[in-house]
Amino acid sequence: MSLRFELDPPVTPELRDGVLRLWADVSNAGGAVGFVPPVTSEVVRPELVKHLVAMTEGRMRLVVGYERDGTVAATTFVAYNTHRLMKHWVWLYTVMVHPSHQGKGYGRDLMAAVEDAVRGLDGIDAIRLTCRGGTGVDRFYGSCGYKEVGRVPGAIRVAEGDDRDDIIMLLPLN
Repeated sequence: MSLRFELDPPVTPELRDGVLRLWADVSNAGGAVGFVPPVTSEVVRPELVKHLVAMTEGRMRLVVGYERDGTVAATTFVAYNTHRLMKHWVWLYTVMVHPSHQGKGYGRDLMAAVEDAVRGLDGIDAIRLTCRGGTGVDRFYGSCGYKEVGRVPGAIRVAEGDDRDDIIMLLPLN
């Protein structure tokens, strides 16, 4: 089984709640998506609202991977740059695949769907993202064609005494 991917799906209550559940589940499974477990959907909600507002304002796009039954199984947010000298590349935020689907290739499918979607955006030459060191996810992004282009040691404080590197990765599209 594979996922069905969609760029900019209609934001319905079902989609909103599905993204909230996914974000909380990924966080609680130890995923590096902006929170440290344990979290609830209510803790995540304000961050999702910020992303939804940015989508409404045209500053952000959403790629969603759906299971056959319509359940949200994977997502990422694609953010445009607002700086006039950096409008030729986008950021990826909150790249997530539900923990129950880890190891099925859905992460690679999500990254390919995102790359295809971004290639369809006018004037975009590259995709940038950051990831938390110590998780191994930088190796995953590397296997998807991203290159490490920077690292800020200890920039992410997961807990007192547990600082992680902020790894900057880039995928040129040309």
